[in-house]
Amino acid sequence: MSKISYYTAEGLKKLKDELEQLKSVERPRASQAIADARDKGDLSENAEYDAAKEAQGLLELKIAKVEEVVANARLIDESQLDTSKALVLSKVKIKNQANGMEITYTLVAESEADLKAGKISVTSPIGRGLLGKSVGDVAEIQVPNGTMKFELLEISRD
Repeated sequence: MSKISYYTAEGLKKLKDELEQLKSVERPRASQAIADARDKGDLSENAEYDAAKEAQGLLELKIAKVEEVVANARLIDESQLDTSKALVLSKVKIKNQANGMEITYTLVAESEADLKAGKISVTSPIGRGLLGKSVGDVAEIQVPNGTMKFELLEISRD
């Protein structure tokens, strides 16, 4: 059974662009490498040919995996999301109650998580703890070194 993944329009476009890159650039490059290695003579003792064939096999496997992800991808309709609760695509401002530090994150699907860009996965401990919470709620989140408490200060959509 295939796993359905939810994507923003930006995330799905990025995935489709990657697939196009693999098919239109990487696949011909792999075929050319095999052809170049084949031209060098005896295939039974040609390590370059074997390596090129193996690389092509790995590339085809990657293409198949990305195609499956694209086929099972679902686009999130942002207009249907409730802004009173923290959900996927919510931009949340939280306050760590232990040190008073305020942080803003965007909750995204696991495949689009990028901590440097302020995007955390809804399957991460913090993301999971914030889901369904409203402004003013305190989320108690289990992390490896204990329990952290975050107060939800603000929810918005961008």
